[in-house]
Amino acid sequence: MSRRSRGLVATWAEIQRQQQRQEEAQRRAWAQHQREQERQQRAAERAAARSRREQQAAYRQRREDDARRRTEELDRQAEALRNLLVTGCASQAFNPDELKRPERVEPFDPGQLGVPVPMPDPGAYQPRQGGWVLGGSRQAQEQARARYEHDWHAAQAAEAQRQRQLAAYQQQYQRWADEQLAAIRRHNTEIGELVTALGRGEPGAVVEYFTAALYASRGWPDDFPRQVSASFDPAARQLVLNWELPGQTVVPEASAVRYMPSADRDKEVRRPAAERRALYRDVLAQCVLLVLRDLFAADRFGVLDSVALNGFVDDTDPATGHRAQVFLVTVMVSRTDFDRLSLAQVSAPECLVDGLRGQLSDRPDRRAGVRPARLPGEAGRAVVSHGAGMEPDLYEMDPVEFEELVADLFRAMGMQAVTTSRSGDGGVDVDALDPDPIRGGKIVVQVKRYRNTVPPSAVRDLYGTVQSTGANKGVLITTSSFGPGSHAFANGKPLTLVQGTELVDLLHRHGLSGRLGAAPRPAESGLDEEPEGEPDEATVLGLTWSGDVALDVCALVCRGSRVLGEDWFVFFNNPRTPDGSVRMARGSGRDRAAIQVCFERLPQRSDRLVLVAAVDPEAGPGADLSGFTDARIRLSDPAGTAADELDVSDGRTGETALVLGSFRKRANGDWDFVLGGRGYPDGLAALVEEYGIEVE
Repeated sequence: MSRRSRGLVATWAEIQRQQQRQEEAQRRAWAQHQREQERQQRAAERAAARSRREQQAAYRQRREDDARRRTEELDRQAEALRNLLVTGCASQAFNPDELKRPERVEPFDPGQLGVPVPMPDPGAYQPRQGGWVLGGSRQAQEQARARYEHDWHAAQAAEAQRQRQLAAYQQQYQRWADEQLAAIRRHNTEIGELVTALGRGEPGAVVEYFTAALYASRGWPDDFPRQVSASFDPAARQLVLNWELPGQTVVPEASAVRYMPSADRDKEVRRPAAERRALYRDVLAQCVLLVLRDLFAADRFGVLDSVALNGFVDDTDPATGHRAQVFLVTVMVSRTDFDRLSLAQVSAPECLVDGLRGQLSDRPDRRAGVRPARLPGEAGRAVVSHGAGMEPDLYEMDPVEFEELVADLFRAMGMQAVTTSRSGDGGVDVDALDPDPIRGGKIVVQVKRYRNTVPPSAVRDLYGTVQSTGANKGVLITTSSFGPGSHAFANGKPLTLVQGTELVDLLHRHGLSGRLGAAPRPAESGLDEEPEGEPDEATVLGLTWSGDVALDVCALVCRGSRVLGEDWFVFFNNPRTPDGSVRMARGSGRDRAAIQVCFERLPQRSDRLVLVAAVDPEAGPGADLSGFTDARIRLSDPAGTAADELDVSDGRTGETALVLGSFRKRANGDWDFVLGGRGYPDGLAALVEEYGIEVE
């Protein structure tokens, strides 16, 4: 019994030891697991801290790089100001031949009218089994032959119509080209007459020529003002002029930019006041010397013996507190004295004051003025002024201000003129009355602040307004240009078309200001501009439908349900987008309307091209879309090769505008067509308002 008892005790003790060993192993494993987790957490924290330090370092580096770039830009601006005279003297002197225009016009481009209508291929009409002679059923052969003959006659009729339209368009072009060439020759003749009068020393010709030389100077910075008043004293052979100088803001207040990491902001280091004042004074002296250089360099006819030049800033006179011209520089210099100078080597202030005995304000920053040696009015001749103040950009001007400017122009021309209210104006922007008893009468004026060529429909609209209001004349004024179709329609009618360049000239001639801004100007040719890119990049969306309803087909380039801007709404009065990626096109073959699209060139921010159709209220007054049936959009290349056809919804009674569908951009860059169908009883205006376009 005792031996068995000892065995049980030993067994029990062994079990206890095993349990203790297992528990100890579990405790060690758990402790190891805890240590491993702590190690991983510490490693993650170190990695996160390292990543934060790297991100902070990268962020700081970016901010410091940005501050350095801004500092370098400030240095470049200051260096450009210091070298203003040297840079200007390196530019080519003005040549009167630059005023002449080359005797060439835009070549004739018929576009789609120059592409013959393709004739149907007989092979495409043969029955599936056999041909017209052998095999197949006789009925199938007759049906195939009938389809072929029908399509052949239709193609022949379309080709005959194309040839008639092409001939008419070529006649329009030729008339327009002859008018353009005649205008160029008249302009060049006037330049020749100006040069002849200049050689005779006629004061008007002298002033006109030398002010043109100053405006055409390639050495004068674009952002500097160009306001001038001038007259010519023929007895002294002296040109007397006032020229506007840049204000002190032309010199940057900051000399450097520093990034402050502790505050996480940029700090501009102010340029010392003495340095800024000295640099501004140097800029004024350089400007005056550069103007003198441009004048004497342009005098290829020996007209000028001397120049009296006064430089002013258009600012507040500290003595009166009123806006006035404060003269900061004045000099009277003979050609002989000026020719002795080596402008590339001089110190501008010393040259002006000591070398030419001129006056330069000691404190131009405080508008401490000088007394002009001679003013233009003292030359005993009429004073000609150009460019008063910074001329407004007609492209960017508020529409109401633009209409008021046009009214001011008519008033400056001796007429009575008022702008109309923004609603209910009947298509009239300015009402004018010419008091002349012979050629005068009521004039209705429309203004189009366009960048693209004005379509002929706008000219037709103006003519309708002239007839409906009983006016004697209609004037259409635009910041862009007119095509040959517009000029052909206006020929022989009481209509006057004024394009952008002519408008600017009229404004200047009557003491008003305006410019066509830095953006590329519309082509002076008047022909529709072709979009950038190769023609084969484009897709033609041709619309066909049954019924006699006349439609206007339009397109909106959108992001979501909002159009990118008014310029991105392509319709009869805006025939193309600013980048030319979408434009109106001529329908070919069966197409009754067409729009040409370069999908690859649509703006990156756009994701939708919406196609809409609306009843033309002039061609079909009172009509609705009930006659718009069996409609399809035919996709083809510019050569007319069809790629696909898309069905669109039919119109409904009472609706006058319809969303045909939209091309929507997928994530991979492809464009898919989504069928529309929503109609609008209130017409195109109600439709486009939903896409964010304000309709007056």
